[in-house]
Amino acid sequence: MRIEVKLAADCPETCVVIHARQMDQEVKALLSKLEGGAGGLLVGFSGEEATVLQPEKLTRIYAEGGRVYAAGEQGTFLLRGPLYLWEQRLDERAFVRISQSEIIHLKKVKSFDLSLSGTICVRLSDGTETYASRRYVSKIKTILGI
Repeated sequence: MRIEVKLAADCPETCVVIHARQMDQEVKALLSKLEGGAGGLLVGFSGEEATVLQPEKLTRIYAEGGRVYAAGEQGTFLLRGPLYLWEQRLDERAFVRISQSEIIHLKKVKSFDLSLSGTICVRLSDGTETYASRRYVSKIKTILGI
């Protein structure tokens, strides 16, 4: 990685531009640090209380009714920001998007039911059953090596 800093007295505010071939782990880590990320931690809200959520304890992150929620060992919490931002902050080796409205933690998957035509039924360790949309099936099969 090459770092370049240009100082200009007439610059109204600090601006950071990242030039990269693709959105990889290095770029995601940089974005997280620049955005003031909490070192891999997420903050979820329950009423007026903010709770620090550890990604390894999450089962899934999903959008419902125009809001984004994180569900896991600590309960279900409201997250601030759109789902795609959370997808960018999470480790792509541990979390995978399975539909327009859901991201799952691969280590919390109990089983994948491939018998349905075109979709995959995902059973999570907390008993939740959800479905991968056709758009994401090939990506999931690649991750699973099938």
